[in-house]
Amino acid sequence: MNAARKACAALVMVHGALWCGPARADWRDDIGTFRIGIVAEPGAANTVPGLALLTQSFTNALGMKVEFVVARDYAALIEAQASARIEYAIYSATAYATALQRCGCVEPLVAPVDSDGAAGIRSVLLTRDGKLPDLAAMATHRIAMSPPDSVGGSLLPLAELAAEHVRIAEDSPFLVHADSASAAEKMLFDGRADALFGWVTATADGQPLLSNGTQARLEEAGLSPSAFQVVWTSGLLRYGPHAVRSDLDPEAKRRLTVFLTNLKSTTPDVYDLLESKHSGGFLTVAPKDYATAQAIVRLVSTEGGRQ
Repeated sequence: MNAARKACAALVMVHGALWCGPARADWRDDIGTFRIGIVAEPGAANTVPGLALLTQSFTNALGMKVEFVVARDYAALIEAQASARIEYAIYSATAYATALQRCGCVEPLVAPVDSDGAAGIRSVLLTRDGKLPDLAAMATHRIAMSPPDSVGGSLLPLAELAAEHVRIAEDSPFLVHADSASAAEKMLFDGRADALFGWVTATADGQPLLSNGTQARLEEAGLSPSAFQVVWTSGLLRYGPHAVRSDLDPEAKRRLTVFLTNLKSTTPDVYDLLESKHSGGFLTVAPKDYATAQAIVRLVSTEGGRQ
């Protein structure tokens, strides 16, 4: 073999070593077992309805071993995902925002919608018979507010109004605190309050759906729809997402997104096991869709960790 042919053969061998060496391990091998975290239903202990079918469905979607992990509460679920003990978690909106604040290592993939297209809720300030003309007049009127742990009737309006530079303290003299959302509604119904912080469901683009929420409940109680005026409306608080760790392989994220967004139409029985509260299927979501939830978490953190 002459020198030129020897050099050529050497180059072939080098390139063969570079391109034909051991391939990088598949992302499935890196993970081993894909773990999905959920919060236990009250009284259900660690049981998951339809666990075998759910596990097999995710196994088929990802092509790897899948295991469900049941957490006692959202705090435990957040800690499990932040510490990489689980790859995937099913959150409420504020729990997801808390996880994001905790580690910055999670991202939402999909969130459910209702059969009528509702994708979340908006807080509304309702007045009756025009008694409250605008936000600026709140200080001279009686405003009914639900308990501090009510998302739509307390946390959401306080967080959104703060973002609009309208500061309301819980001890503001014009607020009339109720023991429940129903009690707050009764205050407006009976005339003991001039306005009420309530909620309404809304589509992904924010369009209110008046068939659900505070106004619908008051109409069912006997008040005429013409008696209400909406003084103020918050941004949309999306229903809670299914979120993964941000460092999950892009192919795994793609497979999960395709599986979940088609689940309602392809295997509705599996969808019903995975999502029992919202029957309209899953839509893709992005971090920006949870800006409102993040505002609530910031408010709670600022006020000393109220849950």
